[in-house]
Amino acid sequence: MNNMPRLIPVVLAALLLSAPLQAVHAQAMPGGSSQSQNANMTTLDTLPPEGGWQALANLLDRAKPSTDTRLTPTPSQITDRIESLLNQGKNDQALKMIEDRMAATANRGPNDGTDVQLKFQYGRALAALGRIDEAMDVYTQMTQTYPELPEPWNNMAVLYVGRGDIDRAQDALKNALRAWSDYPAAKANMADVQLMLARRSYSEASKLGVTGTQNKARAVDNLLNEKKAQ
Repeated sequence: MNNMPRLIPVVLAALLLSAPLQAVHAQAMPGGSSQSQNANMTTLDTLPPEGGWQALANLLDRAKPSTDTRLTPTPSQITDRIESLLNQGKNDQALKMIEDRMAATANRGPNDGTDVQLKFQYGRALAALGRIDEAMDVYTQMTQTYPELPEPWNNMAVLYVGRGDIDRAQDALKNALRAWSDYPAAKANMADVQLMLARRSYSEASKLGVTGTQNKARAVDNLLNEKKAQ
């Protein structure tokens, strides 16, 4: 027992001497136990690798059982993580999280606004993965259940434009603006759709021999192409 106080400095010195110099400079020295470090983490977060000072703590406290102290994420934390994945283009991961969450809450019924947001994110993930028909079904169901929300109408309009169905896109955007007259995304999309409708009318007039309409159609084309490049 008299030799025990000398063991800690020896082990510490051995660990520090064996650690790469770059790692020492790059890392901070968190205090406390592993439990305090992970107190604010959820199961959505990956546990950090053990090394450096954490390795020393584990060596000195080897008899203590290992416990995952990460918290169960709240519904809003889950939807925030999904939103982050979608914004990063990690659509497969986002869809997996959405489907897991939907399966876990299938028998609970709606709880709060996060369920609506999750449904909307489901449509976004499907659309981003090219599953357009499925995404359209999700948005259509949302417009029937929550007609007061502009976002599903707006995203339906985008899908309609992708299909070349400009008239339905315009109708969907009218509904979006009816739900929220100052919805910025719907206003901008409506302007683009109206340009597309103008181009179509000019092209039809040009085929009928109306002078100058072909040039106007070409000018609208150039404007739309410039908007795509922005």
